[in-house]
Amino acid sequence: MIKDSLGNTDLLKLPKTAFLCSRKVPASVVLKCYDWAIEQREQGNCVISGFHSQIEKDVLHYLLKGKQPIILALARGLKEKLEPELLKTLEQGRLLIITPFDKSVKRVSSQTAQTRNQLMTELADQITIGYASLGGQLEKLIKGIEQPIDKIV
Repeated sequence: MIKDSLGNTDLLKLPKTAFLCSRKVPASVVLKCYDWAIEQREQGNCVISGFHSQIEKDVLHYLLKGKQPIILALARGLKEKLEPELLKTLEQGRLLIITPFDKSVKRVSSQTAQTRNQLMTELADQITIGYASLGGQLEKLIKGIEQPIDKIV
């Protein structure tokens, strides 16, 4: 359940692809994730992600260069101050920032990340996994998901 948001809530009505990726990824996966991000950007697809791990941040970098909608799901309360590149995208009406937490949650933990990831998978129409570490939180999460899941590797 979304507790707080900032931006264009109409983006929630669009078909959405959640992008999730473990923090540690093999080098062979990195370029494939970048190619996936560029493809989503070129097709104008709405992507929802936490954009938290380094690879997810890189994917956001590629998406921000486009014109497609983006939903950023936080594993904490809403930020007080946004990065300039996010502000610009927000002003264009193509960004929505959501969180399942109120402003009192200031730090990301494995528990808040798990709650955020669960929210993203519930909102998404399909899910793309950049890479899931064996035995990691992400691998456990995707075992209980009913939506279509694409794995980059």
